[in-house]
Amino acid sequence: MRRFCLSLSLAAILLAHASGVSAQPAFVNGLVIRGSALDATGQPGANGGRLGVFSDLYYDPVRGEWWAVSDRGPGGGTLPYETRLNRVTLDVNPWTGRISNFRVKETMKFTDPQGLLSASSGPKALNGLNPALLNGDAGILGRSFDPEGLAIDPRTGHFIVTNEYGPSLYVFDRKGRLLRVFETPANLIPKVGAVADYVAGRDQGLTAGRQDNRGYEGLAVTPDGKKLYAVLQDPLIEEPGPNNGRNGRNLRIVVFDNDRHSATYGTSIAQYAYQLELQADVRARILAAGGASTATDPRQGRNLGLSAIAAINDHQFLVLERDNRGIGVDDPAGANVVGTKRIYKIDIDAVDTTDISGLVLPDNGNLAGAGITPVSKSLVFSDLALDTMLPNGKQVEKWEGMTIEARTATTIAPIGTINFDPLTRVRRGFATTGTYHPSRGWFRAAARVEASSGSL
Repeated sequence: MRRFCLSLSLAAILLAHASGVSAQPAFVNGLVIRGSALDATGQPGANGGRLGVFSDLYYDPVRGEWWAVSDRGPGGGTLPYETRLNRVTLDVNPWTGRISNFRVKETMKFTDPQGLLSASSGPKALNGLNPALLNGDAGILGRSFDPEGLAIDPRTGHFIVTNEYGPSLYVFDRKGRLLRVFETPANLIPKVGAVADYVAGRDQGLTAGRQDNRGYEGLAVTPDGKKLYAVLQDPLIEEPGPNNGRNGRNLRIVVFDNDRHSATYGTSIAQYAYQLELQADVRARILAAGGASTATDPRQGRNLGLSAIAAINDHQFLVLERDNRGIGVDDPAGANVVGTKRIYKIDIDAVDTTDISGLVLPDNGNLAGAGITPVSKSLVFSDLALDTMLPNGKQVEKWEGMTIEARTATTIAPIGTINFDPLTRVRRGFATTGTYHPSRGWFRAAARVEASSGSL
């Protein structure tokens, strides 16, 4: 996603058992990190060490560590930025869910010392510049990197990160060095005609594959580490055709084999359809709240999408679905009424859910009519935006990352946002954390988010 401002904060939700009856979650407390904060490199400047995390967040239950990944940096792919990963600490009260003491402990830059992405003798660091600017050719992905989804292999500790530019999936060691590049399914590669183009959008003639800036946005690893689930943010450009994915409702969840002893290791083994909420329903909420909305604003397959996924077990997941409304690139003043920021629970049953790897989804969007069963979906957090007003009454657009933390009897699901300004302007904003206990199936909660916005 393009970045407008740096905004980072955390807020906690506690979900607890209440006489065996489920209750809706709410927020416990929030933390705000100043936009001027630096990562562990200590380098000043927007494309230096300015803290850039929460493109995704991951809690490693094996090692008890929190890791947060930056995205491609300031300028939306037009400024050089050495992409990186930060290890942070965060205290979570096991009884109240209250969070405190956020600290950056380590910053690690992504590198390609073996030349797996490029044989170039130039810098080995993976860079946020788009492929046309970094490589001089929009058809060469090279070391252009827009990290969005993050998971940690529970068996090896390796970092597994998605690249939205691709869409691609990379494996890094504990020093940030690239070890493996997973195979990208051919139907996802962006093309203009028959030629790969990692920069073009619909207006530049993109005809196949992922939409521009709508690649793998989230990543989950199953508890046994054997499978990876990458979610595309929005539908493929040709679903519906000829290149009207922006009007589509059905996006793809891509499953990869992560079992090193398997013959299909490193390849995609399934794709499943996920249906976004109907735009008409989102529009109705906006209008009911006194906002402005049309049949194409927000647009079904462009402004509504998935931002994150986290595994509950080997077939159930939490996913974060949101619109593009709130303080951000498209609405710097946060004037538009927000339509949706929601978390759903999905179930991917390999028996009942249709593998669509070899299928083109119907142009009319009617999966049932085509004999396709999408993943099942149920609402968990009904309206994150409703409870996360900033002190000035505004809301933030970028709900970007999500993870599940399970050190105690409760499970914390932090949800966060981090945005870079294209040049120098910085704002303070927020992210949140919540709690969900899948094995017990219950929720309880309380409270509030603290944040502020404005130039620092």
